[in-house]
Amino acid sequence: MRRGDSKSFTNDEKCFYETSALRFGLWLKAYDICQKIETINNLMENEKVIYFDNNATSRTAPEVTEEMLPFFGEFYGNPSSMHFFGGGVQKPLDLARARVAALLGAMPEEIIFTSCGTESDSTALWSAARAFPDRKHIIITKVEHPAVTNTAKFLESQGWRVTHLQVDGDGRLNLEDLKAALTPDTALVSMMWANNETGVIFPVEEAARITHAKGAMFHTDAVQAAGKLPISLKDAKIDMLSISGHKLHAPKGIGAFYLKKGSRFMPFMMGGHQESGRRAGTENVPYIIGLGKAAELAALNLEKENTHVKGLRDRLEQGLSKAIKNTRINGLGAERLPNTVNISFEYVEGESILIMLSEKGICASSGSACTSGSLEPSHVIRSMGVPQTYAQGSIRFSLSVYNTVDEVDYVIKELPPIIERLRVISPFAEDKPLFGMDACQMHNH
Repeated sequence: MRRGDSKSFTNDEKCFYETSALRFGLWLKAYDICQKIETINNLMENEKVIYFDNNATSRTAPEVTEEMLPFFGEFYGNPSSMHFFGGGVQKPLDLARARVAALLGAMPEEIIFTSCGTESDSTALWSAARAFPDRKHIIITKVEHPAVTNTAKFLESQGWRVTHLQVDGDGRLNLEDLKAALTPDTALVSMMWANNETGVIFPVEEAARITHAKGAMFHTDAVQAAGKLPISLKDAKIDMLSISGHKLHAPKGIGAFYLKKGSRFMPFMMGGHQESGRRAGTENVPYIIGLGKAAELAALNLEKENTHVKGLRDRLEQGLSKAIKNTRINGLGAERLPNTVNISFEYVEGESILIMLSEKGICASSGSACTSGSLEPSHVIRSMGVPQTYAQGSIRFSLSVYNTVDEVDYVIKELPPIIERLRVISPFAEDKPLFGMDACQMHNH
């Protein structure tokens, strides 16, 4: 058929071509998945895996898995059922609730189980928006998780006014800015307890007192803080708090929402009577049991987090700073989580570092969000005013109680030659122009 000619296809022909294309597309996707699984299997069998990405997700603790297993098989009843078999599941569920409450220094009846931290964050913002219909102002920080920033952005499109509090060069907040931002129209302040990228800890308890004095509610995203920092909500002015199971060695797909007794609240999920009418949907019993066990372990490991894990963090950042010139520890001047290192390497790009680390069996995260051909430092790094030559080379290492000194020393050994190699080929290095480089220079011809 010549270009410009047209042909009408029958419905059967259209169906054939569409089905063939779909099958081919699915085959390619399946092949790609198989290749990735094979790569992972080979790595797991033949190479060491250094997992330093625990702020993204953590391994499920063996004790957690063991406690969950009976509730996939032997004890599969619905806790809402009237009969003994379903009712028998309610007691372990109550124990899990008590364990989570104990980790947070709260009462069991103040704990609502959710699917994840994102749902818990969304619940807080949507509840405040509906519980205070006459107030149209929300305050968040510029470095919140997208679960908060994107929900606030949507509310802004619906007529709400959103104030974003700035941070300084070390990622710290000035509470005077919060005082100045609060108005009689403010319904909610949402402020993370600790930043997921830098580990910088915010003064949420004092911020909650300031917020309450102005008659507004206070929510904190404690997804990164729970299990790493001591938390006691009993006497705090915090109304709502979010946690996520997979950040503290429970499985993915389970979270919790703290709602202080007596606080105004409108459910985000509506339907049945579960969670005392505050979050509808049949309880995810095995995962709730897992979160409860993980919370118990986290409480027991708090001292280890702040001694052993903190020691590993300090060893890692000191070793890398000594071995690699032109580095910057982001948030170094602030109080930080004991497990988090955010380090920037000048004149290199974060994604390239991650790829080369991965080839060495080292798992970390980048402070840069890379999108279709352009490199953009994360909103956290940008808000801190990190110089552009450093910002694109930001890497986050986040440790856990399962990491070791040998693993830290392995990273200190393997990373310097990676940075050296990338700087040699970087068009952004000190001795190379940022623009105007011709093709011969780029290809070393």
